[in-house]
Amino acid sequence: AVIAAGGSAVALFAAVSVGKSGGDSKPLSADWDCNWDSRASLAKQSGVRRYTEDKYEYHRKEDYKNKSNRHIFLIQHANHKTCTSSDKKLTAEGYEQADLTGKRLAKLSKGPGMAKKRRAIQFKHIIYSPQTTTRETAERISKHLPSVTMLSCDSLNEGPPIQTSQDPDWKPDLDHLETAFRKYIYRPDPEQAEDTYETMVCHADLIRYIVCKSLQLPLKAWSRMSLYHSSVTKLVVQQDGNVRLKMLGDAGFMPHNLLTKP
Repeated sequence: AVIAAGGSAVALFAAVSVGKSGGDSKPLSADWDCNWDSRASLAKQSGVRRYTEDKYEYHRKEDYKNKSNRHIFLIQHANHKTCTSSDKKLTAEGYEQADLTGKRLAKLSKGPGMAKKRRAIQFKHIIYSPQTTTRETAERISKHLPSVTMLSCDSLNEGPPIQTSQDPDWKPDLDHLETAFRKYIYRPDPEQAEDTYETMVCHADLIRYIVCKSLQLPLKAWSRMSLYHSSVTKLVVQQDGNVRLKMLGDAGFMPHNLLTKP
């Protein structure tokens, strides 16, 4: 699946997600909910980190490795025409943005790139919201990843997590957003032996909600994030339940004249 971030903000949010800094060797803060996806019981008992009785127990069995991760790419839809209709089509600029995002993902799937140790990756699916803006963005990206199956999912539709003063008629839809989060954001199954790469083309509100929930940040942080059209946000969910934010609204592969925001 393909899900659709960069710059200095990544380091800030990553630091928040992993807890204390300095000499503390604990990988996660004591406030971190290690069972955030309700799947901790599925993890192997030989895991390196297990949260019990308000403390971390470290199990250092030689045969244990964090065998696999889920790499989740969240793509914000491209720029669209301004109209009152819900059937908003992409602008010519939006098609260019989506093409560049598709080329960026295709480059990741082809080979080592700048880092010699980097391997080519294979995306599982391109999952997209059926709304026009996201469908057209996904179709444009798909042209650069012709072997990747496309899947439509209503769970990825738009919906704000909190009331915004700018638009009092735009009502929060937490149930919808939480359904999408639970459906797609979770740790790998214990049997998963290799990393997976998933892409989702959706909306800024949902992406920001997923980032806040994944890093266990207060939802009010949602309104302080801003994503460029057709930008890429990347989360890595490890088998032990740890979550890393690798990119947030990355659009560094686009020329300046194509950088637009909702």
